[in-house]
Amino acid sequence: MKTTTISIATLIGFTCSYFMNLTMEFAEQYLAVVAVMLLDGFFGVIKGIKTEGFQTRKAIKVLKTLFTWILILTGVLMIEKGFPGTWWLSETIITPFIVFQLMSALKNASLAGFIQNELLNEILDRIDNHKGKRK
Repeated sequence: MKTTTISIATLIGFTCSYFMNLTMEFAEQYLAVVAVMLLDGFFGVIKGIKTEGFQTRKAIKVLKTLFTWILILTGVLMIEKGFPGTWWLSETIITPFIVFQLMSALKNASLAGFIQNELLNEILDRIDNHKGKRK
């Protein structure tokens, strides 16, 4: 019985230290995902309060989405760490997510009244112009 307890404690200790090291090694990526999701969620909740009143399920959806993207980032980083030839995965999967969430945060900020529509349109036009020059 004592051997089983030690084995379980060792397994839990190893798992916790592995994820702590992974999180600390890629802290900027985790912080970027959290910051962009919370920014978009904050403006989305403010917009929702102004248009249809506060809805708990929509606020909880922000946390569910945040947790989901943290799990996706963790899986991608584990693959990158385990298979060095896959270093490009986080840039291919996470970067587009970050860009789209930033655009969503800008739109929500505009709808919540924090950014003028003209400024939002100018920003989105510049993104479109930049995108068009790369072709």
